[in-house]
Amino acid sequence: MARILSYGSLNLDLVYQVPHFVQAGETLSSASRTVHCGGKGLNQSIAAARAGGTVSHAGKIGGDGSVLTDILRESGVDTDFVTVGDGPSGHAVIQVDPAGQNCILLFGGSNQEITHKETDRALEHFQAGDYLILQNEINGLPYIMEQAARRGMRIVFNPSPIDEHIGDLPLDQAWLLIFNEIEGAALAGCSDETEILDTLRRRWPRCRLLLTLGSRGCVYDDGLRRLRQGIYRTRTVDTTAAGDTFTGYFVACMAQGRPEGECLDLASRAAAIAVSRPGAAPSIPVIDEVLSSSLQRAE
Repeated sequence: MARILSYGSLNLDLVYQVPHFVQAGETLSSASRTVHCGGKGLNQSIAAARAGGTVSHAGKIGGDGSVLTDILRESGVDTDFVTVGDGPSGHAVIQVDPAGQNCILLFGGSNQEITHKETDRALEHFQAGDYLILQNEINGLPYIMEQAARRGMRIVFNPSPIDEHIGDLPLDQAWLLIFNEIEGAALAGCSDETEILDTLRRRWPRCRLLLTLGSRGCVYDDGLRRLRQGIYRTRTVDTTAAGDTFTGYFVACMAQGRPEGECLDLASRAAAIAVSRPGAAPSIPVIDEVLSSSLQRAE
């Protein structure tokens, strides 16, 4: 089984239950406030580990972030490549409405202080065929991608949160891109799902593409075929970690050598379970729960 290095963000999530998202100029009272461990990097590491992958996390925390490495270790993630900086850890302010939808305000903190030396130290322990999961919540991505590509690692990039700097990254080095409709439209310059996939397929002919479509499931394109996966019925409580759960599970299942269709199905099941629970990392299921779940496909 190939090893997985998830190089990404580690955040403290401040979650507020609100009647609706705060508007400009509005002061709004929240029904509750809870603090969770999060960050797309942490969530994807935990998801990959709970899916049965052999996972290491690389990233940076502040002195206030020991709880973040604690939950990684508790989930079976190796934290030897997590360093501690002088400033505060990254954090997110998350509003969750009664329908379970969320909006998120990020502060990068130590996630934006990663050095080339730290990157070199982490990557030297991995080899060709190992997987590298990246998101757009840390600094140094061009260097990380270039050095990983030189080692022959399979780079999985989730361009979230999307911004104007995405186009500056060496995305031609990616082995797999996982993105939603908004991110796909920004990358391709069009909004139709078929046009998005066709455009990106022409631009990066060697890259696998995985377009997630919310309630319409997802489409996987490996250059030879396109596989469509539907969603599973569930009661939506909090969508915060749904995409990260999907990503971590899909990569871990691929690293285990499972067929792509099975990887898509297990990732979809895991995401459905995650949205039925509050919080980010705490909502991510373990593989035994996913395999034994009685979820029904949505029509």
